[in-house]
Amino acid sequence: MKIVYAGTPETAVPPLEALHSDPRFEIAAVLTREDAPVGRKKVLTPSAVARRAEEFGLSVLRANRVTEDVRAALRGTGARIGAVVAYGALLPRPALEVFEHGWINLHFSLLPQWRGAAPVQRALMAGDSVLGATTFVLDEGMDTGPVVGTLTDEVRPEDTAGTVLDRLAHEGSPLLAESLLGVATGQVQPVPQRGEATAAPKLTGAEARITWTHPAVAVAHHVRGVTPEPGAWTEYEGQRIKVESVVPAPGVTGLAAGHVEIRGKQVFAGTGSYAVELTRVQPGGKKPMAALDWARGQQHREQVAFA
Repeated sequence: MKIVYAGTPETAVPPLEALHSDPRFEIAAVLTREDAPVGRKKVLTPSAVARRAEEFGLSVLRANRVTEDVRAALRGTGARIGAVVAYGALLPRPALEVFEHGWINLHFSLLPQWRGAAPVQRALMAGDSVLGATTFVLDEGMDTGPVVGTLTDEVRPEDTAGTVLDRLAHEGSPLLAESLLGVATGQVQPVPQRGEATAAPKLTGAEARITWTHPAVAVAHHVRGVTPEPGAWTEYEGQRIKVESVVPAPGVTGLAAGHVEIRGKQVFAGTGSYAVELTRVQPGGKKPMAALDWARGQQHREQVAFA
């Protein structure tokens, strides 16, 4: 079956690879966002999906909006249906009608929970223990279309948003393939979403800041939800310092919120309840390092505390 694949970030690469290797599909073209400036030098860089598609020798359409010219190009592929994984823009009604069977989106939440650009991040920050992925038929709303299929996945102790997204991208690839076939052949009838909807807007850098007065478990949820991007951070002596991971330490008490202390060979920071253990940090302008090494370097200070 001839399809078009739309996606942009690294998370969208595993489903592209799976569909490309599946003999049931022919990827007629790949739609991705335009090359974007990356790094301090703002070098124009292709998206992760564009790079992988070009390695496969696939035709790549770069567009931040699906204009009439883009729609004409999509119609010219002869595809019957489109697959979408984190393309990064809403498709207007004319784009939704380009293909006979529309577009099937793989979204990394159990819809209608966490509609939006950061479903895994928001779910982890909220402390959800069960996550998942949903395939649905795109409509003009934000992740509001009828559901084709779902899968569930439990959060693991070492998980961050990065590890969960990678796992769901791989586990969701077969679900996307079967959903495309089911809708195109009429063997699967999508059903309306049911339940209370929650929103998952894109995270900002400001939101990634740690609030040390929150309870330890909430701090840990927050850090795992914003790791690796945009990255949890706090301030120390007026400079930003990234916090790569924390572990709740119920047995460690007596530390004021944000105050840092070495106990044995472990480093702890106080919160609104008991402490959390710091494992790795990244001071501004430096490489990531063991929290113990960083804390030992501050022992000449009368007091070490995050703001």
